[in-house]
Amino acid sequence: MARFTVKGQDVNIDQWNEQATQTIVFLHGFTGSTITWKKIVSQLPSNIRCIAVDLIGHGKTAAPATVEFYSMDFQVELLHELFHHLQLDTFSLVGYSMGGRVALSYAVRYPAAIEHLLLESASPGLKDDQERSIRKQADDTLAEKILANGIESFVTKWENIPLFASQKSLPAVVQQEIRTERMQQSEIGLANSLRGMGTGVMPELWGKLNTLTMPVTLVTGQRDGKFIQLNIEMQEHIKKANHLIIPAVGHAIHVENPTKFATIVKETIS
Repeated sequence: MARFTVKGQDVNIDQWNEQATQTIVFLHGFTGSTITWKKIVSQLPSNIRCIAVDLIGHGKTAAPATVEFYSMDFQVELLHELFHHLQLDTFSLVGYSMGGRVALSYAVRYPAAIEHLLLESASPGLKDDQERSIRKQADDTLAEKILANGIESFVTKWENIPLFASQKSLPAVVQQEIRTERMQQSEIGLANSLRGMGTGVMPELWGKLNTLTMPVTLVTGQRDGKFIQLNIEMQEHIKKANHLIIPAVGHAIHVENPTKFATIVKETIS
């Protein structure tokens, strides 16, 4: 674990194999933290430097009260400055769900830095203004409920939404690990993440996908039909995209089948 002050915010990272020459950066999803990647990193070869970042409002990174610090633009620039501190010129970038949207936003803005982009259950945002408005309203309502009812009430509801239904078949100990990670988040961090970089407010990137020239791997779970269709459409717009659909898992492939996900990382990036 290491902490850096970047753009006035304390940012937490975990890193492994610091002396290795090849680097992969991992970005977690909403309610996640660096913890979510430990089972993946443990299966990767020691000649890869692995860096997992706690995004703003999550884990041990700062959770400021002001929503402006949670915009996608601020998050991308915070990461860019962090990578400069870490002396990263080029690296591969892996992002899951919300972290996938951050990773894609970063790759669009700083394409020369990215050797390979791996997006797990990610989206470029919403094209339709009405859809964006509906999603923003839903995220604002959820943010208010998190602040009003507290983290435990939210986590209990969140772990039971249809998106995570496939996780109910995981061993009880794994389900408890997921819950513990979610329970360690702060109400203000989660609420402001929804308000500042939710799918309804982030700048949509559909029109920028064709500018990506690095190899891109899209990964979705067979039980996650919505994101399979999204990623099929994304693949059509990206020059060097490969879309992998993983059997018998849902939205969080790296959680539901970490061995398979680690193999994908090894085979596509390293």
